[in-house]
Amino acid sequence: MGAGNNERTPLLKSSGGCCGGNKNGQCCGGSGSRATSSLSPPTDAVPLNRNVDKKTTGEPVWPIERTSSRSSLRSQRSASRRLRVEDLVAHEEPLVSKCGATGGQCCKDLKGEDERHLLSPEVVRDIIVGLSDGLTVPFALTAGLSSMGNSSLVVTGGLAELCAGAISMGLGGFLASQAELDHFHYLRKQTHARVLRSCDGEMEREVHAILGPLGVKEALSRLVAEDLLEVEDDACGALEGIDRPADVEAGESEKNDPNVGLTAFLLKFGEGMEEVPRSRLWISALTIGLSYFFGGLVPLIPYMCTDDANVGLIWSAIVTGIVLFIFGGVKTYFTGATGGYGGYMYGATSMMVVGGIAAGAAFALVKIMDVQA
Repeated sequence: MGAGNNERTPLLKSSGGCCGGNKNGQCCGGSGSRATSSLSPPTDAVPLNRNVDKKTTGEPVWPIERTSSRSSLRSQRSASRRLRVEDLVAHEEPLVSKCGATGGQCCKDLKGEDERHLLSPEVVRDIIVGLSDGLTVPFALTAGLSSMGNSSLVVTGGLAELCAGAISMGLGGFLASQAELDHFHYLRKQTHARVLRSCDGEMEREVHAILGPLGVKEALSRLVAEDLLEVEDDACGALEGIDRPADVEAGESEKNDPNVGLTAFLLKFGEGMEEVPRSRLWISALTIGLSYFFGGLVPLIPYMCTDDANVGLIWSAIVTGIVLFIFGGVKTYFTGATGGYGGYMYGATSMMVVGGIAAGAAFALVKIMDVQA
């Protein structure tokens, strides 16, 4: 894969090894011509250093760390790659000025038949989790307690469950987001280490395994992989004190961004994972907890307005049913589910039915057990 090479070995074709492996076919990606994706766990085999100077005998046979020679080789390759890219786009119009608008209106300003302003998926998920549980669990609990005929008991038990449930749901959302963040950091560390110890050919295969099924040609996958590898090496050079070209120093802050380079590419498009902002942990906890609390107040308010628990149950069922129906339709809209009259009716009705089943089950259980106040 040197700068002067015109013949390129196909990514998935090799006789004695997939890339820089030995004659037994062992390399960083496995044995023989088997190619692994970013989803595969790292193997025990350690790759040959693809840039080791054969005349030098003082260095170990299996170096893993990035060296300045590797960084300089990347710089030499980048010049060849830039020439190829410039040749590809020599006659292309810049993207900024490239537009096929007719009549003075750009295509990005055109609207389709079903255009919705969707909320953040994470926020919508937290609101749905909190509200759906808040509307159903306290409603089911108060419906069960109402069969005992004591309205004050229903209010006391409902408020106790409401406070405990809101705190529990909020902490659960916080811990779930924290576990997701910890898992991402561990996976990023492992992926970065695998990129450092793997050969160019293996990384090109992994990139093509992601882009190939989308219709990207192998030659373009190679260019993408080489460019991402160069960004990865620049970031490593900044951390390890490796000398870099002067033109690279200008973009040092961007190169040190952990969200760029081959590691970020493999995580985002190979594993489907992105880093969760740390502020998201608190936002998730507050969103779920408050949604649960305010949702749980709806079925509880009617019991506060009457001394008869049976009357409170009737009004609680009516009010909660209406709120569940409206919430189901709103949820369908903001989550991008099937729209139209049928889609909204299905979302609203299904939400109301779930709450009704939960309340009916709790009420029937208390009646069957014949619990007295």
